[in-house]
Amino acid sequence: QVQLVESGGGLVQAGDSLRLSCAASGRTFSRYTLSWFRQAPGEAREFVAGISGSGGSTNYADTVKGRFTISRADANYTVYLQMNSLKPEDTALYYCAARSGGLIRSAGDAYEYWGQGSQVTVSS
Repeated sequence: QVQLVESGGGLVQAGDSLRLSCAASGRTFSRYTLSWFRQAPGEAREFVAGISGSGGSTNYADTVKGRFTISRADANYTVYLQMNSLKPEDTALYYCAARSGGLIRSAGDAYEYWGQGSQVTVSS
């Protein structure tokens, strides 16, 4: 069982940066593939970025590639999403998710554990 708690969201202006954190419980944290998803009002949930259990592989949605960076600190049971050059279209509720499989999957139903979400709002 893994519990995930996101933090770090907020209201920023276009061009600003934010770093989201996701703190996890559970001693087997390092075995999990971790990803960030987001959902804007009236929109479907979408994959943002993922990182493998070893941290050696990452994957990003085309819409955030070059602006967002996912990383993990297994010693702190935490995964991060550094978001730079934020745009109004990045406004969404951001979720952290974990799966026990080794591959980074972009489909939400591949993930067993989810956090409650952290709101990111980018004004123009």
